[in-house]
Amino acid sequence: MAASLRRLVSAESGRVLQEKLESWHRNYEFNSCDQNLNRCCEILELSSEIQGQLFAILNETSREGGQYAGVETIKTRLLPRLAPCFSCSSGRIFETTLTQDLIEKERQLRELASDQNFQLQELQEELTSTRLKLNQVQQDLKISRAQEKDAQKKLNCLNDYEHQIQMLKDKISTLDAERSLLQSRLARSHSPSPRHRESKSLSPLPLRSCSPGRARRTNASRRACLITRFGDIYDQRRLDAETFLKAYISDVEMVHRIIYIAAVESFHAAKMAYRQFKLRVTETLSLGHTGPESLEDTVLDYIVDHEDLYDVQASVNEVIRSINMNPKISFPSEIDFIVISTLIRELCRVAFSMQTLVPPLDIAFGIDGELFSETKYHRSFDSDFTAALVAYHVWPALMENDIVIVKGEAVTKRGALWSCRSRSRNTNRSRSCSRSRSTSPLLAHHLSRSRSPSPLRNRCLRC
Repeated sequence: MAASLRRLVSAESGRVLQEKLESWHRNYEFNSCDQNLNRCCEILELSSEIQGQLFAILNETSREGGQYAGVETIKTRLLPRLAPCFSCSSGRIFETTLTQDLIEKERQLRELASDQNFQLQELQEELTSTRLKLNQVQQDLKISRAQEKDAQKKLNCLNDYEHQIQMLKDKISTLDAERSLLQSRLARSHSPSPRHRESKSLSPLPLRSCSPGRARRTNASRRACLITRFGDIYDQRRLDAETFLKAYISDVEMVHRIIYIAAVESFHAAKMAYRQFKLRVTETLSLGHTGPESLEDTVLDYIVDHEDLYDVQASVNEVIRSINMNPKISFPSEIDFIVISTLIRELCRVAFSMQTLVPPLDIAFGIDGELFSETKYHRSFDSDFTAALVAYHVWPALMENDIVIVKGEAVTKRGALWSCRSRSRNTNRSRSCSRSRSTSPLLAHHLSRSRSPSPLRNRCLRC
């Protein structure tokens, strides 16, 4: 297209046409009719030649623009000016070709528009069907949510009923005990004279049948619940305590040792508190015990019903004091083990409740350098699985009459016994230098009592 336009400009046909028109205009009055017609024919021939070149440039330009380029311009500006007798034969041929191309392009445009309309209609139908399906799904979801709410309400009502039934059972058992007490008092009030009683005292007393208390009847369910709580402490509370300690202590082994010692000392403190609590309850209830149950069952029922009287904060303080005094661990002076008091408090509560079971649950005794037992412990992921000795413990195992209920976790390494002895000497040396650190005011407020070191700690010291 650029070459054709360049040739048209270089030929100067327009200038020649303008000169011929000006010459004809000057001599029009002096020319004859034949001369004027000849001049007009010359100008028409030159104009037709220029038109033919312009139509050729127009055709090339429309082709370069693409299949549908320039259609609107040709329709609005060119076609209205075309006439049957316009231009020369070459112009007529180009006009016919261009008209056919325009008709073909219009047909293609109509087909494309019809296809687009058809596709748009299909998309609208699909959108309508999708909206209908979405509305149906939303309705189903609303129905399912309503059903879920109804089921939850029924479940809550069922739980309330079960709770009320249990409360009624407890009241019935309490009323039975009171009735038995009243009957025994009534029998004593209608007893015979002392002389007759002395004569009857020589005969053997009939054996009284002792029915199991409520604590023994719920022993299995409480046992399962406490085992689950012990596992939850290992999965959640222990990891939280590790996160708190790692902010102050970079040695992962020392963090594991601190948590293990905290677990051991928590069970020891809880067992000591349970013994003292049971002794006080026994002394109190033995003064007026006359019920059908044995004194031991009555004491156990009372402890189970009044576990909230357990002073868990005192046990937490004892555990923190024991950790500070333990020679196996070393820690920076700015750390206060009250940061893991949540773990210690939960362990003390679980350990105290485990003492009310029959038989009670306890943790396994473990020392560094002992022979690894597959029945008691899992190996930690950073253990040497070919080693036979325990380097240190991560979590204690839960036992019931020397039977493992829940496995603990331990780390095994080669040369664990020698590393344990060297670590103990280094720890004692470092702790003797840093033992003079001051206790935090918050901890000193709680640690006002002293207790004797636990047998477990004494055995560890002998090791």
